Amino acid sequence: MKKEENIKVGISIGDLNGIGAEIVLKTFEDPRMLEFCTPVIFASIKTMTFLKNHFKINVNLNGIQSADKIIPQKINVWNVWNDHVKIQFGKEDTKVGEFAIRSLEAATKALKEGNVDVLVTAPINKHNIQSDTFKFPGHTDYLAQELEGNSLMLMVADSLRVGLLTDHVPIKDIASHITPKLIKEKIETIYHSLQMDFKIRKPKIAVLGINPHTGDNGVIGVEDDKVLRPTLEAIKKTGKLVFGPYAADSFFGSNNYTNFDAIIASYHDQGLIPFKTLSFGQGVNYTAGLNKVRTSPDHGTAFEIAGKNVADNSSFKEAVFKALEIFKNRIEFEEITKNPLKFNQKKI
Repeated sequence: MKKEENIKVGISIGDLNGIGAEIVLKTFEDPRMLEFCTPVIFASIKTMTFLKNHFKINVNLNGIQSADKIIPQKINVWNVWNDHVKIQFGKEDTKVGEFAIRSLEAATKALKEGNVDVLVTAPINKHNIQSDTFKFPGHTDYLAQELEGNSLMLMVADSLRVGLLTDHVPIKDIASHITPKLIKEKIETIYHSLQMDFKIRKPKIAVLGINPHTGDNGVIGVEDDKVLRPTLEAIKKTGKLVFGPYAADSFFGSNNYTNFDAIIASYHDQGLIPFKTLSFGQGVNYTAGLNKVRTSPDHGTAFEIAGKNVADNSSFKEAVFKALEIFKNRIEFEEITKNPLKFNQKKI
């Protein structure tokens, strides 16, 4: 297994008018972080130097042009552009959006080619990144195309893990998106991720209903009875510990969520509102189901406080640690899968 400090963490810088660069630099201002990994920021040394001076953050940056120049236990800045970037904190700017995408594309390429081991993404603005060549509602959808596997948005904070059947889908379209095929795919993805990424041998998964009170026997919609419930029953017969559908309004307030290794919500706000209420600032957005590890903080660009040097980097730091943990868990899982007898003998 790689030594911790040699695990290379690729970082896409996000929207430069937001808080992304600030939380990245604040995270690695703590020199102890370099004992855990080697950061590689995809931006430009000129831009990052301006930002570290603006925020008066005491870090040393190592500008590089290629993977062979990465120095372990240094903050490496991979020069993706040489252009001058006009930074206007708190402003939505399509030009700045272009730099965010250039950073993301370069970081993803490095990840695919093995030049970095994991990817941690700083927040982007979903509106100003849109162009003729980039038409994705966010990181997850782009990475699902670029990396192999079936992606699933999984929000993580300690033992609380909330996944989504549908993520960036308008409310009016949710019911039509939830099909038996989708349900089976998402549960398979989260089940395998819990085993491989979180070392849970026999995961216990709860699924939240689509309609209020899971439809009240058809009074408030039939999707839970006709689609969700029978599909979950079929999955149970395969031996997976899958339970539900549960009425979402009381599930978290009753602490029922503590009885499960993961919860799958039917749609974005149904899962993320309780998750962020319970864990905001400490949560991590993890894209499960892909052949590479990607995490991000659980918040957005926070334009309203950008440039003021008041952003809290806790969630970004957690995202780095979670990426490292999952990376190491995957290596161990692969070793166990290849030689289970040897692993069992080690445990005795």
